[in-house]
Amino acid sequence: MDEPDFSEALDTIERYLLGDVPSLTRVEVCERAGVPIEVAQELWRLLGFAHQPDDAVAFTEADVKALEYTHDLVKLGILSPDRQAALVRTWGRSFARLAEWQTLLLTDLALESPDPVQQVTDLASEVLPRVEELQNYVWRRHLASAGVRLLASDSSGSDTSRLAVAFVDIVGFTSRSKELDETELVEWLEYFEAECSGLVIDHGGRVIKNIGDEVLFVAEDVARAADAALTMTARGSDPDDRFPEVRAGVAYGDVVSRLGDVFGPTVNVASRLTSIARPGSVLVDQGAHDALTGDTEDQGHEEREHAGFSFRRMRRTSVKGYSRLQSWVLRRAG
Repeated sequence: MDEPDFSEALDTIERYLLGDVPSLTRVEVCERAGVPIEVAQELWRLLGFAHQPDDAVAFTEADVKALEYTHDLVKLGILSPDRQAALVRTWGRSFARLAEWQTLLLTDLALESPDPVQQVTDLASEVLPRVEELQNYVWRRHLASAGVRLLASDSSGSDTSRLAVAFVDIVGFTSRSKELDETELVEWLEYFEAECSGLVIDHGGRVIKNIGDEVLFVAEDVARAADAALTMTARGSDPDDRFPEVRAGVAYGDVVSRLGDVFGPTVNVASRLTSIARPGSVLVDQGAHDALTGDTEDQGHEEREHAGFSFRRMRRTSVKGYSRLQSWVLRRAG
């Protein structure tokens, strides 16, 4: 069976998405926007767009508007050169991943149709406007939530705040992935990510990112973060639950938040704890232990219970960046 020729349908979609048929070169775009070509080239590079030669007719009025808006934000003092680079780079990465997933989704649906080419065109006209509106809605909701968190915090505009940071890692991912075909592997990982996201949200936290077989999340309340991690390990240890076996590390302390990601020693410690945790267990660091127990000093307890949690001190461990990392095995009391 011959492969369907999507070229005409893709031209239609491109005209819809870009608002017009490409009619401008990059030099003409820069001239109309009043932006030096060096600035525009760097912007497009940060966005991850393919390089275009000077004589390539690959741009529309939408590209002119985008350059004008960016230049306006710089003139208004909203975007410094450093902030512009970081913001645009984040946009490029995020939307590239989103666009790839959406394109695969539409293509898969189209290929199930008797007339894939027509189906692509129909889906684009029916689906893309709704997706665009939903993306705008989701962005506005997250913007509102982020604003509320910032105004409610004591950070006074600082990038640093005290958070619980948790990594949750699938045990035996490599061997398990070899047993699954491509479709099954994707479905399994999407199920894991969806279940983790739901549990984190239910516990008042935020998923920062999924890194293959690992999930990174944060929460302002260390007890709720610990409970979320314990819920995941408990589900993973249940043979009747589809949720994979996992291990987790939870650390609590100062965290630098920037462009939707988190950085700093607290994040590093949570990652190291996860790497040394046994399957089905949760390890916490000194900061999380003290916050959960109310201790501010090391009182020498090997085992104890407090506020619904049980703690068992582990031997100090040497891991990358930390020669004597203290940790506790966390369980639910009783």
